[in-house]
Amino acid sequence: MKERTYLCIDLKSFYASVECVKRGLDPLTTNLAVADPERSEKTICLAISPSMKALGIKNRCRVFQIPKGVKYIKAVPRMKLYIEYSADIYEIYLKYIAKEDIHVYSIDEAFLDVTDYLSMYRISARELAVRIMTDIKENTGITATAGIGTNLYLAKVALDITAKHVKDNVGYLDEELYQKTLWNHRPLTDFWRVGAGTVKRLSSMGIMTMGEVAHAQEEVLYRMFGIDAELLIDHAWGRESTTMADIKSYKPKSSSLSSGQVLSRDYSFEECRLIVKEMTDALCLELADKGFVTQSISLMIGYSNELGLKPVSGTTSMTVSTSSYRVMIPYVLELYERIVDKKNPIRRLSVSCNSITDEAYEQYDLFTDFAEMERDRKLQKAALEIKKKYGRNALVRGMDLQEAGTTIERNRQIGGHKSGE
Repeated sequence: MKERTYLCIDLKSFYASVECVKRGLDPLTTNLAVADPERSEKTICLAISPSMKALGIKNRCRVFQIPKGVKYIKAVPRMKLYIEYSADIYEIYLKYIAKEDIHVYSIDEAFLDVTDYLSMYRISARELAVRIMTDIKENTGITATAGIGTNLYLAKVALDITAKHVKDNVGYLDEELYQKTLWNHRPLTDFWRVGAGTVKRLSSMGIMTMGEVAHAQEEVLYRMFGIDAELLIDHAWGRESTTMADIKSYKPKSSSLSSGQVLSRDYSFEECRLIVKEMTDALCLELADKGFVTQSISLMIGYSNELGLKPVSGTTSMTVSTSSYRVMIPYVLELYERIVDKKNPIRRLSVSCNSITDEAYEQYDLFTDFAEMERDRKLQKAALEIKKKYGRNALVRGMDLQEAGTTIERNRQIGGHKSGE
């Protein structure tokens, strides 16, 4: 099999860099944190600029964790602007690589399979990476870093660990170099997909490095991690079998739609009941917009942080498959009242529509009123058309106007943060 070459490109401190560029400031020398000043000091900074990181301040810190003596600009999140910048940078990738060979991993990170382009351009992978990074810098003002690897995992690790220690911000790893230079690297959490929980379990076995993972008894690792041990062992040796073609051809066996939010304060049982109704309504519209229906709904409720209680969850099945709010809401509210302790204040929740299918496979029961179902569908389509033309808040339900409602504010957000409009 032909050895492949991958790039993993990251946009350095992306949100903070965009805010600096829009202000005509240098992201590498300006102290700036992206955080909503309307929220409390416990709110998480979406990003901090590289100069703040150089002071030892951790990315994704909370506002109160920034030392008092550090002077910095606090920028209100503008998610719509960040998405526009990300789209512009994707257009730059397309100047060099076909979309079939690009996998957008996140808003600020992408994998590129450059195997078949190096001979065409007659340049090395490092030269191509630098060319793309320079193009991004010249056209957007955003600084990028890159990792080059002989598989997707090594490209990601080269980006996360190796690129930080070279002048051109481009790291490179193959399996041999990975084993030679990173088998003793610590902490283990620097490696892709190795979290604190995994590190804790490994340390209980006296395993502190990837080299030690590679040489550990496999049966012990399988006993501790189950099937996940296979990926851990492969990564310890620098192996990764997944290719770009695998990613592009992957289709999940089942799919779902979900919506979740962390509330701005503790909500009572009745107040949160309103939020559940709002979120169900939004999901019903999303289902209708995508032409899907569901027959199963799940609910997760997290109590106030002060209580230290575990979240509660449950799932209910309907006798029909539908996207109708009128049909779904009695099931959702019955589930809510069944699983939630009415005495405890609530801080977070999520609603999920499970195993969604095309509305062509919509199922009915003996009591289905087909005229009502068709009426609901037409109302949903009309509502979606109005929202798309005039904005998501152009048409809201009366319940959304209640004091505890969050729909109107959430409609002004992207990903739970201000869109900047």
